[in-house]
Amino acid sequence: MSVTAIVGAQWGDEGKGRIIDYLAQQADVVIRFQGGDNAGHTVINDYGKHALHLIPSGIFNPKTTNIIGSGCVVNPQALLEEMAALEAANVRLDNLWISNRAQMVMPYHRTLDALEEAARGKDTIGTTKRGMGPAYADKAARSGLRLGDLLQPDWLEGRLDNALRTVNRKIEILGGDPVDGEELYALCMDFRAKLGQRIVDTMPLLRQALTAHQAILLEGQLGVMRDLDWGIYPYVTSSNPTAAFAASGAGLPARTIDRVVGVVKAYSTCVGDGPFPVELHDADGKKLRDIGGEYGATTGRPRRCGWFDGVAIHYAAWLNGMTGLAITKLDVLDQFDTLKICVGYELPDGSIVRDAMPDTPVLNLVKPVYEEWAGWQTSTESCRRWDDLPVAAQAYINRLSELANVKVDYVSVGPERDQMFEV
Repeated sequence: MSVTAIVGAQWGDEGKGRIIDYLAQQADVVIRFQGGDNAGHTVINDYGKHALHLIPSGIFNPKTTNIIGSGCVVNPQALLEEMAALEAANVRLDNLWISNRAQMVMPYHRTLDALEEAARGKDTIGTTKRGMGPAYADKAARSGLRLGDLLQPDWLEGRLDNALRTVNRKIEILGGDPVDGEELYALCMDFRAKLGQRIVDTMPLLRQALTAHQAILLEGQLGVMRDLDWGIYPYVTSSNPTAAFAASGAGLPARTIDRVVGVVKAYSTCVGDGPFPVELHDADGKKLRDIGGEYGATTGRPRRCGWFDGVAIHYAAWLNGMTGLAITKLDVLDQFDTLKICVGYELPDGSIVRDAMPDTPVLNLVKPVYEEWAGWQTSTESCRRWDDLPVAAQAYINRLSELANVKVDYVSVGPERDQMFEV
């Protein structure tokens, strides 16, 4: 038995999709364990370039069972559009299943998300306006609708009527138009017709996989710095992308996870608001964005870019219990003659913190403490093993590993599947 959790170790957008796509070639089951269509995983392989938002990144292996887990919030319309795009690329979808316990993102969740963000004025939190916050709020308030409800029309109708009593009051207070319950019920019946056969109790599938000692991958969304409890609150997502939640969101006993791979870029990026200590507003920041193509896979928003944050990786590695690192986009640094690594934060009182993550109000005020490292100024894109890398690149990677106190398992030097190798 092997259960591996793949988690983001920065602010999200680390390249988890291409790691899952790579590892899924030998996996039996891939489970997306949290989040919704507010963030995407870009995968490039023989089927082309795809931005996946809800569907697990193992979908390109027809032998792999892919599950959207109970910890997710699913917009059925967004899922259907994603499925259509994959089918157009001749990707098989007969291996895709959805937990009947996963929550639905309803159209009114998106409406509320946009209205609430607008009401915050200048104090926005950088939401994608895709309904994640309101959907997870309804889940916690026990007024949410689940995918399995689509299979029970009478139950669904009562739950929907109950939800709309509160929802419409909120929308009207915020200046929006109330939702027509009959129209929404009809839309749900359309979702049932198109998705019903994929909505199942996924626990028997997982029990069978564990009993057969199959290889299981747990796929998270975003990264530790966007975690609801341990991230830069309130500039966070509404779920927990850390390894501790992976088992619950997937539907597995916690003790079954025997490997945690943290995915990091060789530098740092961030989409959305909130403190980002290593952000660069100079030519180097622009260069990182331009070479790395740093624009959100879901929103298209330009990512904030900066040097590698060693404080954040130390924090993420300990919190997730990481057993290995996967470093992506090393090739983006090929054209820099000098690199910097943040190894500490200078606090307002002049003290330096290296092994802890300040809370948001303090993190807003810190200054990064940098080490300078020599660049290698030669292409790494054709490297296929550790010894192929320039000595300076090896030294740089070893320093990242040292700061995380975790060994490096994989290095990626380009977007193609064959541009990743084991260390």
